[in-house]
Amino acid sequence: MTTQHAGAGRSGPQSTSVTSESPFKPPLVKAVFRDVTPMHVSRSAAWAAASVTRTVLTEIVQGARAAAAEEDRRKLIPGDLLSAIDRNVELEVGTTWYDHSPTFRGLTGVVYDAEGVVVPSRGRGGSRRPSAVVGAHRFEAGVRKLLRSRGTAAVPAMVRDLDGIASVFLTDLARDAAMVVREGGVKRFGSVVQAMPDEPAPAPFPKDFLGALSARSGDGRTIGRDDILAATTMRLFGGLRQRALTEAREAAQNPSG
Repeated sequence: MTTQHAGAGRSGPQSTSVTSESPFKPPLVKAVFRDVTPMHVSRSAAWAAASVTRTVLTEIVQGARAAAAEEDRRKLIPGDLLSAIDRNVELEVGTTWYDHSPTFRGLTGVVYDAEGVVVPSRGRGGSRRPSAVVGAHRFEAGVRKLLRSRGTAAVPAMVRDLDGIASVFLTDLARDAAMVVREGGVKRFGSVVQAMPDEPAPAPFPKDFLGALSARSGDGRTIGRDDILAATTMRLFGGLRQRALTEAREAAQNPSG
């Protein structure tokens, strides 16, 4: 989708406190991972994945709140979601959801086949394989709790979009973490640091951090905290990635928070 104004009206580093209770519980995280991989998910990994998902959703909600405030509204609508993503490309996550949501219709482009015929969008019918879209409803309670914690509310269509984005993002994170375990580390990720065009480039990752990503310890049957951190590094970029990593580390160390 378009992000012409990615540098304008950004929500800034409005990260949630890592000491607040996560709206996405480890049992939900593990249920999503079971849809993706038979690997065991450690307790610290579940807390880290829940924290990363919370950080991402919090940033999206903050951006949407800023858009709503410009129109003197307290309740968020799908248009606020579009504005938040358009202003901050870091928030463009869970893009698989875009094909299933009326909010993004017309923004994801029309696909044509070799004969020039429009290819219909993917249907919402049942699938033999569980998918993030089918399981999106599992996130509604967590989304509503997160909205309340940020002092706002959203119309049902907006809640549904946040459900879907959370489900797709966490499913993608699970796939990336499983790949890290299978490959024994991050084999497809370089040291390039992405940045917004209007901002100074963030500090590069230290060499020891990159080395830790390229080789992992532990068995090949368990997804651990560091595998979630590596997957986060692959999935996010910019300031959002830094905040997600910082909060995930602390959440995994202090799961009671």
